[in-house]
Amino acid sequence: MKQQRDDVDEIIAAWRRERPDLDAAPLEVLSRVSRLARRLELARGSAFSEQGLEGWAFDVLSALRRAGDPYELSPGRLVQQTLVTSGTMTNRVDRLERHGLVERRPDPDDRRGVHVRLTPAGREVVDRAMAGLIAQERSMLADLSAAEQQTLAGLLRRLLLPLEPGGH
Repeated sequence: MKQQRDDVDEIIAAWRRERPDLDAAPLEVLSRVSRLARRLELARGSAFSEQGLEGWAFDVLSALRRAGDPYELSPGRLVQQTLVTSGTMTNRVDRLERHGLVERRPDPDDRRGVHVRLTPAGREVVDRAMAGLIAQERSMLADLSAAEQQTLAGLLRRLLLPLEPGGH
């Protein structure tokens, strides 16, 4: 049976024709990862918009949700987990607070500090968005067996680890 060709195959063939002096092999993997990332971004946007969220809002709400009961973090921890500046985080928390999805509470260990806590409404929204996201992602992986998914996850982890802070 003939192997199916995708758009990346066409791109690689064109580069090999135009620049046979270049080894286009990295494109075999990374162009597909890039295209898959774009498709994933679109699917995530769809799952989030169904709950009236943007990606940044999901990032903040999901960080709070993952923290466990009482679903709160300091703004500094939120900055670390979402990789934005403290000014950006302040703006995001302000916006989420206006929508009733989070609330600021005094830090019990520091009178000057605050914690950001997920409200019950915020928890409902992020839980629905997460369920929608999982459904979208499950659909994207439907053509791979569980074993293939595990293999792919392991290979991607191995590729990603050296690029992350503290990676080897």
